[in-house]
Parts: sequence; structure tokens; C-alpha cells
Amino acid sequence: MKVSTKLRILLADDHTLLRQGLRKILQERPDWEVVAEAGDGREAVRQTLAVQPDIAILDIGMPLLNGIEATRQIVRRLPEMHILILSMHANEAYIIQALKAGAKGYLLKDSADTDLIRGVVAVASGKSFFSPAVAKVMLDDYVRHLTEKGIADRFDSLSEREREIFQLVAEGHSNKEIAELLSVSPTTIETHRAHILQKLDVHNTAELVLYAVRRGVIS
Repeated sequence: MKVSTKLRILLADDHTLLRQGLRKILQERPDWEVVAEAGDGREAVRQTLAVQPDIAILDIGMPLLNGIEATRQIVRRLPEMHILILSMHANEAYIIQALKAGAKGYLLKDSADTDLIRGVVAVASGKSFFSPAVAKVMLDDYVRHLTEKGIADRFDSLSEREREIFQLVAEGHSNKEIAELLSVSPTTIETHRAHILQKLDVHNTAELVLYAVRRGVIS
């Protein structure tokens, strides 16, 4: 049982100076505490399983085990762990892999000084977070793809209520939370959720979140 009321954070990056800089930013918050650090992916997994922080911030390009594989191993053993990925690149392939591995957010290192706090707040509360630059790149690519293919945006097929629920699901809210917010039953939300997945031709929550980022619904 955790005694500390502080948000407990694990920070993993193989660049010591960057890790120290990020730690300094994080610990400017009196209610946050960096309880463990790691310089490679294997150590990040070991420390996370041992310390069980509230949130793990993992560099995507760590030696011995990359951040995506580390995320996959951690989430397999600790399904409720909140993970924020750090990366140098707004690469859609990496973002897709990170989400499928179980990460809740994707933060670019060059915007960490301004976005780190917001990212941690969002991910620690179970919501999704993406650096604004990542969201913009993905939205631009998405619009260009639709234009080149001459196809309609499936998002337009959603009803007003489905769009509401789509955003809430993409932000990381549970069926129960959405049901309470909209004053309906969780079963109704589950039905809407199934219809949304079918209409958008996506197959799970990770793909739905990715679609939301591409569409510019969340950032």
C-alpha cells in the first residue's frame, strides 16, 4: 500500500543530461516525485515492476530494449500502468506501435519543456496526450490522404451523440465515466462504442485514439 500522496514517476532515458533536465522540470511540482530512473529499456522494465510508480515516462530509443517493447512488457504485467513515450520523431509508425503496446501518450523531446507537465497530468489521470506537433503532422497527413484518394471522411457518418462519445473514449474515459457524464447506462455507451468502431472501420481503442489524433479531435 502506497503511503506517499505524491504522484510517483519513473523516468527512463539513456541520455543522462536530458534525463536530469526532465527530472528538474518534473520535480518543480511539489506534489510529484521521481522515484526511479533508468538508462536502458531492460532496467526501465525492472524498475517499473519493482517500484510500481503511478506513471512511467519511457524514451522510445533506449538501448538493450526499446521503449515500445519495454511498454509492452510492462503493460502485460501491470495492465493499469500509465505510460508516456518520449521521442525525437513525429513518426506515425512509432505512434501506432506505442499505442498498440499500451502507451497513453506520445511526447516529442523538443517540446518537453513546454508539454511535459501537461502530458504527465493527462496520462496520469488515464487520458491520452500527444504533443501538438504530432497531432498537426498526423492531421495534415490524414487530410492529404483523403484528398489524394478522393474519399469521404468516415467521421461525417457519426451522429452528434456518437461524436461526443468518440471524443470521450479517445480521451481515455471509461464506459462508466461516460455513462455518468451523459446520464445514460454503461450498456448504452457500449452499444454506441461498437457502432462507432464499425462506422469508422477501426478495431480497438488504440486505433480509435489514433484516428482521433489524425482527425484533430484530440491532441
